[in-house]
Amino acid sequence: MIIEKPASVQVSLSSRVACLGPNGAGKSTLIKMMTGEAEPITGTVWKHQNMRYAYVAQHAFHHVEQHVNKTPNEYIQWRYQSGEDKENLTKVTAQYTPEEEAAMVVPIQVTQEDGIIEKLVMDKIIGRRQKKNTYEYEVVWMGRSLDSTTWIGKEKLEKLGFTKYLNRIDEREAARAGLYARPLTQKNVEKHLEDFGLDAEFGTHNRIFGLSGGQKVKVVLAAAMWAQPHVLVLDEPTNYLDRDALGALACAVKEFEGGVVMITHNAEFSQAICSETWGVPGDGEVHITGNKWQMGRATKGEAVAEFKVEEEVKDALGNTLKFKGPKKTLSRKEIKAKAKLRKAYLERGEDLSSDSDWELDVYIGDEKRAHLQPEKPVKEKKAKK
Repeated sequence: MIIEKPASVQVSLSSRVACLGPNGAGKSTLIKMMTGEAEPITGTVWKHQNMRYAYVAQHAFHHVEQHVNKTPNEYIQWRYQSGEDKENLTKVTAQYTPEEEAAMVVPIQVTQEDGIIEKLVMDKIIGRRQKKNTYEYEVVWMGRSLDSTTWIGKEKLEKLGFTKYLNRIDEREAARAGLYARPLTQKNVEKHLEDFGLDAEFGTHNRIFGLSGGQKVKVVLAAAMWAQPHVLVLDEPTNYLDRDALGALACAVKEFEGGVVMITHNAEFSQAICSETWGVPGDGEVHITGNKWQMGRATKGEAVAEFKVEEEVKDALGNTLKFKGPKKTLSRKEIKAKAKLRKAYLERGEDLSSDSDWELDVYIGDEKRAHLQPEKPVKEKKAKK
């Protein structure tokens, strides 16, 4: 399906979205563009570089159909053993075009510390660090040792054609942050599967091919949630689930601290948990109701929600962060509180960023919208000697 008219949707940690419409109208296409399963012909998809998302396809079994001889425990360990989600490597947005591959082997002009200018070919990127409001990446050069690496800014690398490669690096670093406090061991995975209703008998000691349809869906959901995503995207999640499992899923979605987007034909299920609706009737437009970000773009008969800056958001671990807008000066108490928050982020191994919320925006067409900029973190003051 080709969407010819401009449309814009946005997802944040507080989102509860139901995507509705008839079969073939383009619901799954919209979702796949958000998750990288497909690329928009025009427009862009933007997400925070530290945001983690999980996607469960309409035909959920395709996630595990190549691994039916593994146990669910073995499947999750295989999927995340490299420190990133292996399913992301097969997406369209992770595949390089011939033009992109050619651009990645073009020599880059590099100025060394001693002032010598050289033209070198990138081998790989082995690290990332934050510099002010952006990132720098540690580049290893072809034919050079690891002692001769160079830190290059993100903007420069994107101009040189490394955007998809940087996206993969960002996803890997985000995944590592989510797995930081939970090692990928059989015991931890077994406990995780039990939380999704799969006892050790089925999760650790049974092969996937021997599970029922409902149990396989639970395996897929558990695998998607292992990386502790900020946003969960579900395409027809009610397939193969009985009434008790549906009730448990509804409760879990309500209690989930991140954002949720789902395609479903189960009106009772979606109305119980979703406060926002994306209508995709098949006319090339996305009709949004209940979205406070739409600011004057509602269609006839739809109320326009008032735009208001969020005063509270929650991070990936459920901590409440409060923002009262920018101030020229901060009190002593506020400076201490921000220093404590910064220390907590560092102890959890998370990158510091000027964006305290993780958002995902999709722009289809030429429409553009400015992002809400939360208050920037305050740097710690050095104690006087």
